[in-house]
Amino acid sequence: MSGQMLHQSVLLNEVVDALGPQNGGCYLDATFGNGGYSRAILDTASCTLLAIDRDPDAIARGAPMLAEYDGRFHLAEGCFSDMTTLLQAQLTDFDGLDGAAFDLGVCSTQLDQPERGFSFRADGPLDMRMSKSGQSAADIVMQTDEADLARIFWEYGEEKASRRIAKAICRVREETDITSTSQLAAIIHSVMPAKRPGQIDPATRSFQALRIFVNRELYELTAGLEAVERLLRPGGILAVVSFHSLEDRIVKRFLASRGQHASRPSRHRPVIDGPAPSFEILSRKAILPIEDERNQNSRARSAKLRIARRTVAPPLGMAAAPTSTANQAIRSQKETSQCG
Repeated sequence: MSGQMLHQSVLLNEVVDALGPQNGGCYLDATFGNGGYSRAILDTASCTLLAIDRDPDAIARGAPMLAEYDGRFHLAEGCFSDMTTLLQAQLTDFDGLDGAAFDLGVCSTQLDQPERGFSFRADGPLDMRMSKSGQSAADIVMQTDEADLARIFWEYGEEKASRRIAKAICRVREETDITSTSQLAAIIHSVMPAKRPGQIDPATRSFQALRIFVNRELYELTAGLEAVERLLRPGGILAVVSFHSLEDRIVKRFLASRGQHASRPSRHRPVIDGPAPSFEILSRKAILPIEDERNQNSRARSAKLRIARRTVAPPLGMAAAPTSTANQAIRSQKETSQCG
């Protein structure tokens, strides 16, 4: 593979094998990042590919590839929930996708840049905006009332100490502005038990929750799955790599609602008439990275890949709800936020 890779794309071989790129095909890399999936797909077959990323830094990193692949590679800045508009704008005579890959979550490069504010491993501004626009994590921490802060930590981070953390944040912000990752991490650490060997840092779940909320990640995923269902041709492959339970739950439920009759039916369940399945689920269980990849790439340890093939049936309409508890917060974000 050509070009410098800034991080390792998780389950790269498995994703490309699942997509099976063909000469003349049209593919989507919904989360460009550092271009791992895009390069692998383009190097496998003489196909056309559109990559999407909302991060302007990722778009800048990918710009040299435009000339490298002789017009077969296209790059668009925006959210993958807007993939229909972006595909139609970038590709002449676009009439459907033969495959689409999603690598969810935050890019390793973003985590490694303290100025982006995604991680507490190094001090930086409390930002977390993938698009570098809209409300920052600092805005959320300083302006959201205690009950809603606790709800964010619980619903998006599954943090059991959400109320305690929200209370501590509100107490500190009465005295001073909370503007840096180290400030927020210190507040969380002050009200949580010390980390024990083998445990994640006590601030991890709260930082995850803020990042998801700031970037509307669960809404974007739900809307993106609904969009790709409409765009994939019959036989087109959907491959989604998720990194935490909230993401994987959305993907699993979406595919179950679209492919419940496509997999082998249970002999204990009655056959219920309904819409024809729009996806055939190709792996009954999520595909996990092999041990060597997990050892070499820490990001791979929690990764899960789910694969499905588009059928000839029409799309089934509105996507499944992200989670039963997060709907209200997502609706609020949808009404008040814009994808950068």
